[in-house]
Amino acid sequence: MKKLLILPILGLLLVYACNDADIQVGEHTPVLPSIQYEYDDFLSDIESFELPFEVNFGDQTILFDDIGFVGDAHLTSSFGDRHNAEATLGRVLFYDNRMSKNNSIACASCHRQNLAFSDDVAVSSGFGGKLTTRNSSSIVNPMFGATFFWDGRSRSLEDLALRPVFDHVEMGMDSERDLVDKLSQENYYGGLFQDAYGSPTVTGDGIRSALAAFVSSMFSGDSKFDEGIENDFAQYSQLERHGMALFFSEQTQCASCHSGINFASPTASGNEYQQTSGTTNIGLDVVYDDPGFSDGKFKIPSLRNVSLTAPYMHDGRFETLREVVEHYNEGVQPHTDLDHKLSINGSPIRMNLTELDKDALVAFMSTLTSKSLLVDEKYSNPFK
Repeated sequence: MKKLLILPILGLLLVYACNDADIQVGEHTPVLPSIQYEYDDFLSDIESFELPFEVNFGDQTILFDDIGFVGDAHLTSSFGDRHNAEATLGRVLFYDNRMSKNNSIACASCHRQNLAFSDDVAVSSGFGGKLTTRNSSSIVNPMFGATFFWDGRSRSLEDLALRPVFDHVEMGMDSERDLVDKLSQENYYGGLFQDAYGSPTVTGDGIRSALAAFVSSMFSGDSKFDEGIENDFAQYSQLERHGMALFFSEQTQCASCHSGINFASPTASGNEYQQTSGTTNIGLDVVYDDPGFSDGKFKIPSLRNVSLTAPYMHDGRFETLREVVEHYNEGVQPHTDLDHKLSINGSPIRMNLTELDKDALVAFMSTLTSKSLLVDEKYSNPFK
């Protein structure tokens, strides 16, 4: 049975803006299971998965290949009991608001499980109430991502892990030494570090590695779409089938950017990736206040769970998926660095979608929502 749990990530693009208005984390000692969760149980699915493969859909043959697939580049820990202990430590760190300067913000404050580890506001509030400048991205299969953040500046989960912690808007910690000293005062971290690394000493490298181990285990691969792979999408409605056909059509070219079985950036590897970090200019503006990677280029995110991660784009300007479709249909702006797939002779392409077409595309993208990630206890808040 083919599984879609190994899918590369674009997109991903983890901004880690923070807002604790709707989630209270880190208020008490964490409640941990007496038997550890298995955070490496996806490995058998990865080993049995073979790329490329074809799916016949009506009169279309859809090829899911290894474009953007970077293997286990960010699965840095050995698997087994030690990895699971490390991910368990990472879970506590992810939800602990002591990671912020004033004990008000955790990573989970704006990467919320029920929202596919995204936030529901355009930009989020940091530890002092200041607003971040970019939207908090969903965490989608990050173990296969090549770069992270909207501008693609980080190339490993370990590098990503503490950047928000030391950001003067997001979590505000002054230094790694201060963070280590602060966490060392909590009586539950000694045992967690002992289980993970064989020593009760809290270290910066241990914090980075544990957060990376926890985040890397987050999977999204059991959606209605994934089930459809096995039965030629028999359970799809007529509207969803129309949307899927449009998504993979020459008319829209959606799949040329949201590529492969993770619906993510096709530039996650190779020479082009080295130069663009999986980013592109989609004509949001003629002049960008925020240049992103450069000249208005921002990461192409995975569309897995996209129906849950509004608002959209790096600045959260679009409140609905319908607005996103409207942008590509007739709203692309004539920027000088506009992606070539969105222009002809320098002018933006207009897709000429009908209202039914737009509804169908939204319906199809909604079939990419995971069933388990959003409720799996091993990714939930351990502070009760």
